[in-house]
Amino acid sequence: CLSMRLKKAVFANCADLDELDPYVMVYRRIEEYLLARGEPERLELVRRSLYLKVNKKLTGSTRHRSNSWQRLLLERLVSEWHWDERQLALLDSRSQWKVRQVASERRALVGELNFSYRFLTQFARTQKAVNSINKRDLNVLGRRLYAAFERKAGKVEFLNPGIAPDLAEDTLTLAQLPNKREPGRHQWCLYNGSLSAHELETFAPIKRSRELLELLTWCHRNNVIDSSTRLALHPGISDLTEFELFNLQGALQQSIAPPPGMVEEEVLLSPSVPREILLLINVGVDPLRHHKDLNILMTTERTDSLSYAGVRENLVLTFDQITLNSWNEVLVNRFDGPYALLDCLTELFNGLPEKSARPVIRVRCFCHNRAQAIAQRVEELIGTAQLLLDRRLNHRYLIQVEQRYHVLEMIPGRVSHVTLEHLPALFSYLGEELSAYSPIHLDPQALDDSDLSLFIPYGQPECIQVFYRINEPNADLYVLDERNALWHQQVPYHTESSLLVPLQRFFQSLVYRRVALLPLDNPLESTPLEALYYRLTPDGSGRARRVEHRPTPTMLSDPSFFDVQAIIEEASPGQVSVTLYCDGTEFSELEHGDQLFSVVARRILEQRREPQRYRCYITDLDLSGILRETRGQTILFLRYKAELERSLNAALDEL
Repeated sequence: CLSMRLKKAVFANCADLDELDPYVMVYRRIEEYLLARGEPERLELVRRSLYLKVNKKLTGSTRHRSNSWQRLLLERLVSEWHWDERQLALLDSRSQWKVRQVASERRALVGELNFSYRFLTQFARTQKAVNSINKRDLNVLGRRLYAAFERKAGKVEFLNPGIAPDLAEDTLTLAQLPNKREPGRHQWCLYNGSLSAHELETFAPIKRSRELLELLTWCHRNNVIDSSTRLALHPGISDLTEFELFNLQGALQQSIAPPPGMVEEEVLLSPSVPREILLLINVGVDPLRHHKDLNILMTTERTDSLSYAGVRENLVLTFDQITLNSWNEVLVNRFDGPYALLDCLTELFNGLPEKSARPVIRVRCFCHNRAQAIAQRVEELIGTAQLLLDRRLNHRYLIQVEQRYHVLEMIPGRVSHVTLEHLPALFSYLGEELSAYSPIHLDPQALDDSDLSLFIPYGQPECIQVFYRINEPNADLYVLDERNALWHQQVPYHTESSLLVPLQRFFQSLVYRRVALLPLDNPLESTPLEALYYRLTPDGSGRARRVEHRPTPTMLSDPSFFDVQAIIEEASPGQVSVTLYCDGTEFSELEHGDQLFSVVARRILEQRREPQRYRCYITDLDLSGILRETRGQTILFLRYKAELERSLNAALDEL
């Protein structure tokens, strides 16, 4: 070891202080090792590192140079290494090194660091040196190397870990050009100097990227562009302007401060989490470009950026997400296409840490049209979604983009989104069974022409809520069940009583069956569901504006009324059988087959005293033969009820 070498040299009366210099002793030991292994490339890297560490230039004018012992020693070493003037001049011009030279040096340095780390970990395992080499230190070292140098998708490479003092260029050219290897696609290229359009093909770019923000973030991360750099812009087919480019650089400078500082060991021992997130919207994209091309000037009262003007255009087209995490890694991700907003929000919220502090999220937009309104709209969406996520109630956040509806399912750690192309698809989604109560939060700009926007905020757990609106000759019935699933049916309207009383009878029967199956020793579980009624006004087909609470329908004794009960059982795997009881008389599919509903409809007509035709209703339904759980969700009963009534009334109309 080195300490033994030093002692031997001292006791041997070695008077050469140069050879006893700590740096020289370390170098000599490394030199012996690498020469013995026949690895001259690694040895050259060590020599260059030592030369740069000493920081004494051996080229240039000698008039102002002091002949210090360090310089004299370095001259002797360089003579041993047989370095020529060209190699010395390159190393002495380190202060002028730019991207290409630094990238070359970095490749050699990173390769050596990773090789040394792998050797160290292998040595610790084979020599069982766990006690002498702390496992924690190895983990920290490995993660530090990973964070600084490992390549992965979306990560911005950090070129200059102290290799050169400054990579900033005086003049650069930024250009969007066709990608010759991918016809129909374009790429962004960065060149040295100020080049005209016809000069671009004659020079090799410093860096290429598919997306503009990936390239700009790389420039900022490595300080290739600073406040004094002059940029020549060739925007290609993009809508990028010099004004937007200037603001993009300012936003990057505010969010990512170069150079990155040292990461504390405790931070490296934990998984990386985002610290700062910058969302840039519509980079190089004018959302109203086609209006400009057609020379159209729009004036509209509908200013929502997700549903703009009468044609309901979406102005939020692309997202570039730049993330600085706790390991000082910078990641860039791009979202475009019809679902860019929802894809971005989903990934954003799934990447948020649950325990550590939330990152700072900045939203910026510098596009040509309505930039401030677009950024503000997205900020509002993110703020609302964060609040819903923090409540941990499994909210569903309903957003409308153009004519489509999108639902963000805000489950912590598992945020997802569902796209629904039209209103019927939305009704179908909201009518799905749920495992637990799930509130719906409606974006203020969504469903502004639908009754849903009026009553969805009224949803509450552990009750059944009935909303109805009269639009003669029909009425719309909406039910939010105990888990906030939605059921909707449009039925012929005669009177308010005939509309609501059959539904109330059905709910009473449903509650009766549930209570009979629950334990009496648990008062919380045996609490029956209450049915609440609300009327949407005004009547008619226009937009409803008020929700009026209504009393529960009173069920007076009526000798002309009789119950129609249905029992559904599993007949075979995937098949069910229906048995109907009309005024106590049994009618089964086993007996009547596909004529069951016609027979029951005829029996109902025979029992009625009034000559006029009106709807038949199922007043009681038993699903215990097909339910896997003791208590089925109300939406399931309503769905079967509607299907049975549809078949029964169709048979009634045919008589």
